[in-house]
Amino acid sequence: MASWPYSRIIAHRCGGALAPENTLAGLRIAARLGCRAVEFDVMLSRDGVPVLIHDETLERTTNGAGYVAETDLAALRQLDAGVSHAPAFTGEPLPTLAEAIAACDEFGLIANIEIKPARGFELATGAAVALLTKKLWRGGTPPLLSSFSEDALAAAALAAPQLPRALLVNEVPGDWAQRLRRHGAVAVHCAAARFDAQRAAALAAVGIPLACYTVNDPARAEALFAAGVAAVFTDRPDLFAAIRIS
Repeated sequence: MASWPYSRIIAHRCGGALAPENTLAGLRIAARLGCRAVEFDVMLSRDGVPVLIHDETLERTTNGAGYVAETDLAALRQLDAGVSHAPAFTGEPLPTLAEAIAACDEFGLIANIEIKPARGFELATGAAVALLTKKLWRGGTPPLLSSFSEDALAAAALAAPQLPRALLVNEVPGDWAQRLRRHGAVAVHCAAARFDAQRAAALAAVGIPLACYTVNDPARAEALFAAGVAAVFTDRPDLFAAIRIS
């Protein structure tokens, strides 16, 4: 499996802190800022439709209440996913994965799709996200699938083995090579706060890209790049204009 072409700056949850997270508004803002890559989270509705949202519950990012996995798509589509961020985004809908992929295609963005399963739905979410992504991908750079759930990542690999995958962890584990082989993954994503220079060097020695989340300080990003990190996920892509094109 070919490596994914990392852009050094990846807008976290679509547009970072500049827009409601995991929304089409975020993708529009990321594109307007000149971002080339975005990351967003995907979970299943009760009727099995992949939608963009981070939490298992609705309260933090929408005007709804309850669990995503217990709510049908029709009800999710009635929610406001923008008003909790700022009044200017009132009425912003909670998008489907299909809409996000279409927007990325329209804006020329490459996407890291984080599979974010609700508890108990790891296999179903991994398979559904991978199958729909495979179906909708129109060519060019394929989306990168990642997940903290290795069960979800394994299900994605079975459903769409041709899509690139990344191992998502808090810190790079000692058995990273075995885990990468197990999942056919091409990269590792870890928390910047848990960055380990020795393990980063070991990954680099065998050509495995390492990306770090979530970095909002350009100086910290530059230090990570100097240590061999391929990319950083940021909530503030507006602060990284000088780095983005390098």
